[in-house]
Amino acid sequence: MTINKITDGSKLTIALEGRLDTTTAPQLDEELKTAMQGISSLEFDFSKLEYISSAGLRVLLSAQKTMNKQGSMVIRNVNEEINEIFEVTGFVDILTIE
Repeated sequence: MTINKITDGSKLTIALEGRLDTTTAPQLDEELKTAMQGISSLEFDFSKLEYISSAGLRVLLSAQKTMNKQGSMVIRNVNEEINEIFEVTGFVDILTIE
């Protein structure tokens, strides 16, 4: 998985490429922990994300909990397969998906 980060003041955009699964989720979790300080707007770009597992969902949930305290989080460009995973797991009710 490739993680591309763009910081613009207090806005952080993270574009993910590949698979967010048991192997790659810890990498994203570590990146988020260091990058989210002072961030009030977190945006994920999933246009090149092919797959997300339960480990990936846990990282997103953790990021959402943090951003609930310090700002907002949105997920953009979600493909049909990943959107279906969000719907089945109930994450559509927890996350802001555009």
